[in-house]
Amino acid sequence: MSLRRASFLLMSFTFLIFLLGIRIFYLQIYAGKKLSLSASTQRISEKSIDIPRGNILDRNLIPLTNRTEEIYIVLKPLLLRGRDSDIANIAQVLELNVSKLKREIEFNKTPIILSCTQSQKDSLADLKIQGISFIHSLKRYSKESVAKHVTGYINQIDNTGKTGIEKYFQATLKLSYKNSIGVVTDAKNNLVAGLGYRFIEPEETNQLNVKLTIDYHIQKIAENVLEKSGLKGSVVIQDVVSGDIVAMVSKPDFDPNDIEKYLDSPDKELFNRSVASYNLGSIFKIIVLASAYENGINPDMDYYCPGYITLGDKIFKCSSFEKGGHGFINLEEAFASSCNPYFIELGIKTGAANIIKTAKKFGLGCPTGIHEHGVEESSGHLPDENKYFTHGDIANISIGQGDILATPLQVADMVATIANGGIKNKVNIVDSIIDSSNNTLKVLKFNQGERVISKEICNKIKYLMEKVTISGTGVKANLDEYGGAAAKTGSAETGQYIDGEKVVHAWFAGYFPRLNPKYSIAVFIENGKSGGSVAAPIFEEIARDILNKGL
Repeated sequence: MSLRRASFLLMSFTFLIFLLGIRIFYLQIYAGKKLSLSASTQRISEKSIDIPRGNILDRNLIPLTNRTEEIYIVLKPLLLRGRDSDIANIAQVLELNVSKLKREIEFNKTPIILSCTQSQKDSLADLKIQGISFIHSLKRYSKESVAKHVTGYINQIDNTGKTGIEKYFQATLKLSYKNSIGVVTDAKNNLVAGLGYRFIEPEETNQLNVKLTIDYHIQKIAENVLEKSGLKGSVVIQDVVSGDIVAMVSKPDFDPNDIEKYLDSPDKELFNRSVASYNLGSIFKIIVLASAYENGINPDMDYYCPGYITLGDKIFKCSSFEKGGHGFINLEEAFASSCNPYFIELGIKTGAANIIKTAKKFGLGCPTGIHEHGVEESSGHLPDENKYFTHGDIANISIGQGDILATPLQVADMVATIANGGIKNKVNIVDSIIDSSNNTLKVLKFNQGERVISKEICNKIKYLMEKVTISGTGVKANLDEYGGAAAKTGSAETGQYIDGEKVVHAWFAGYFPRLNPKYSIAVFIENGKSGGSVAAPIFEEIARDILNKGL
């Protein structure tokens, strides 16, 4: 054989071996996992363990979802059949009906997956029963989960978001794989040696997470305080400088894993009170005061309060009515003691149209914008500024009664605008979409603000709000040892009655610390009667806990 021919054959064999090597690499390494999965699924009967979703995170990347460990026991029917003693032991530990379990094992070949506790797992592990194994997973929600009205909940059947962030960001949070376990059998339903029951490893995929502006620790503080009070209501906390919502609480709340029990509940646990409209009461006096200043009307009057004011055939009472009124009173005293006749007189001087225009500047009467991020909200309500207003109408407006409705979220934002020197920020509750390595993929937060009132006017209002906590109706929220606070109380009549008694909602809205405001808080208590005695202590405890923890 010539040297040339030998060289040609050698090169040909070498090339063929090279091609074979590439093919083997492709089959074993590059496509091996996919081909193995495809081959297995031709004879695997599988059962889903869970369908993972992306996480919902707080502003510090602390998960609000998938926080609780869940243990599953996997029963393998083809390995347990005929072993009555082992089945009886399993049923006893898991507190199951032994006959029902035995019947399920007899008629199934796919794995039977049951939730169990750590102690149950330990007991079963000690029995060393062949045909059972355990899987550790993470539960999406638990009773201890926070911000449930914000995150929403998922449909347990198809694992899709039904409300809140879960629903709005369904396409983002949904992953294209599921975790499952299956049984590999031959044509006669016999276990395939070496395979049998196996975990079906899904293909890797990039997980997307939704990052909120909520602060887990602040949210937890607010929830604990309101829960401890046993009252129905809401707390909304906003970052004064950025406009970010750092806590949104509505109580009572719900167990996301048992939604059906709340559908017809009289306590309305699924209802988000933080974004529902309510009568404002004296909280609205902040708007009346701002409008007077804006329109060149000096709100400081030498006024005599007899405890009421008569307009036409209607009497509007003051909180001091039973005591015979406040007597002679000035602006500082009237605001601190929330004198109704004083502010009705000021409202008539200012005019309904001017007051309503100022309220709109502060965002009342329209959504804050968090509905654009999946948290549904009411727009509240303001009267039509172009209609004719009687003095009686203006009186109701001036003390936040009648057609004046707002949400706790809007109130927190209104107070934040005052604390921020007249700059109203765009309200945010979602920050961004990030990947599993915490890289920002899409920013959803709006960084924008506009001046709606002058800093000079804000400084005058802030001074008066400070006096409320020092010598007025809000002394139960005095935070002098922590840098002080400024606020306004409100007790809003609704026109409704329960057991013959008026339904009066309690409000307390303010900011802290006094000199360098960091957070605004709106506390709303359903039928709480008095903002100063019921809502103010809740504000005080939440603010104190936040400051003590350096948040």
